[in-house]
Amino acid sequence: MLDGLAGVDFVVLDKRAGRRGMRELKKKLKGRRFDLLLQMQDSLRASRVALMTGCSRRLGFDRQRARDFQWLFTTERIDHRPGQHVMEALFGFAEHLGIQRPAQPRWDFPLGASDVRAAAKMAPERPFCLMSPLSSQRRGAFRNWPARRYASVARHVVEQLGGEVVLTGSGSPLEQDYAAVIAAQPGVTDLNGRTTLKQLAGLIRLTRLVVCPDSGPAHIGAALGARVVGLYAASNPDRSGPWGNLEFTVNRYPQAVRKSLGKRVDELPFGRRLRAGGVMKEIAVADVIEMVERAWALPGRDLSG
Repeated sequence: MLDGLAGVDFVVLDKRAGRRGMRELKKKLKGRRFDLLLQMQDSLRASRVALMTGCSRRLGFDRQRARDFQWLFTTERIDHRPGQHVMEALFGFAEHLGIQRPAQPRWDFPLGASDVRAAAKMAPERPFCLMSPLSSQRRGAFRNWPARRYASVARHVVEQLGGEVVLTGSGSPLEQDYAAVIAAQPGVTDLNGRTTLKQLAGLIRLTRLVVCPDSGPAHIGAALGARVVGLYAASNPDRSGPWGNLEFTVNRYPQAVRKSLGKRVDELPFGRRLRAGGVMKEIAVADVIEMVERAWALPGRDLSG
């Protein structure tokens, strides 16, 4: 997504290569000098990479929020501020360094002309809703809403709002199964597995709104100023919702916590994810349609920039 960003040199680690990938990364880093390392990923692998850099100044999370013993690998830590959204926590790195936070942060994704043209070519002529139905499948698909419920929302967009739906995804087997159900509705364009990340960003710039669970497209949409109807029941949107764009979030996390754990949200560690099967079914089709209608009714975005 950030390839081509001016002034940034990317040194890539292939995590799938395991130990070989770490050895290759070590070779790439040999002879390089770094004045400061921002350790924004709190995992043991990231801590190993941090040590590989040879950087003596390593800034990480406060001990209360650091995971995988990150505090053992850092020399400085950001201030502890409980109950923060992930994005707010990341701003803590800039604040620690004395960097003034702008009133309106801006994300300049380096989209090439070919990416913009490809997105425009794939986009429908009528106003459309971009639907990216699946989230990460690690340790279960607990953040994924049922395919038939997405299909009902898609049908509403087409039949009641006069729009179209563009379906996106990585093309995994599960996403293909979802696409078979959702794209069976008239007015749905199936682009599952047919876009690059940058082309996806190009489509998000053109869409009327995005509908998705807690996933990458939700955060790309928020960064690009799109209206995001986020579907949250397995995770707390106060921690990981589309930052600055929670107005249209469907939040059934409190109900899911009560049903699956018999507790209130304030009785859990902040940001606790629910991994019980079926928690996303707490979100009804009517909940999502209500938010879609609210977002759709607003004037179209100015895309001239």
